[in-house]
Amino acid sequence: MLVNMKEILHYAKLGNYAVGSFNIYSYETIKGVLDSARHQNTPVILAFGEKYLENMDFELVYGLVKTLSKDIKVQVALHLDHCSNLENVYKAIKAGFTSVMYDGSSLPYEQNVANTLKVVEVAHSCNVSVEAELGSLAAGVNSHEGKSTDEEIYTNPLQAKDFVQKTEVDVLAVSIGTVHGMYKGIPNIRIDILKKIFKELDIPLALHGGSGTPEDVIRNCIQNGICKINVNTEVSSYTVDKLKELLNEGKRYHLSQISLMQITYVKEVVCKYMKLFE
Repeated sequence: MLVNMKEILHYAKLGNYAVGSFNIYSYETIKGVLDSARHQNTPVILAFGEKYLENMDFELVYGLVKTLSKDIKVQVALHLDHCSNLENVYKAIKAGFTSVMYDGSSLPYEQNVANTLKVVEVAHSCNVSVEAELGSLAAGVNSHEGKSTDEEIYTNPLQAKDFVQKTEVDVLAVSIGTVHGMYKGIPNIRIDILKKIFKELDIPLALHGGSGTPEDVIRNCIQNGICKINVNTEVSSYTVDKLKELLNEGKRYHLSQISLMQITYVKEVVCKYMKLFE
């Protein structure tokens, strides 16, 4: 059942839990995530980043998600993840995405506000929710988002309040010490900053860089306003590693069998996080 992401996160905020946002870029990842939602009977966000347009275009992603989710009873949102290109944001909305993230975090603050406001005006007129970001995440190990030169810039709580008031976004992604990819050392997650942001805002907050974040930290984040948690790297790394183990055993497999195994491995990681976020 495809719905607006705002609707999913409204209930997450009321129930004090988080919803997983898992990156998709193939039939296998889409099927694995949706099978997990069906198995766990929990809502889910399928996140497609513009960098994966080489794998699939917006229309194909929407078509696959719509077809594969039609018999799923839980709520499903199809979300455009980390998009800095306004044209691609509008293309995703036109294709049928139910949520978009405009990422202007690398721009000067006023430009980020102005561009985000443009997206909000278009998206809300189409009943599409909008996520934005303030601050920036550093790049970790095996990061497939951002650039290797990215550095951590924490979200300013008062600036976050001003940003939300000016743009009327539905969800705000915050930077509190998580990284894109896996951590290079022991993570230092600034729950103190998160608490200040949570105090200033009355909308759901998103945590990017969920892969490898300690479970106790994730639970603490959820208790302090995080309603959406992004996971990408761990799903990919786990699936690739499991396939390597399988192929190194020496047995020959048909490509169709490999496809089914990918779905199984994706599901294993996604279900683990879904249970954690409850």
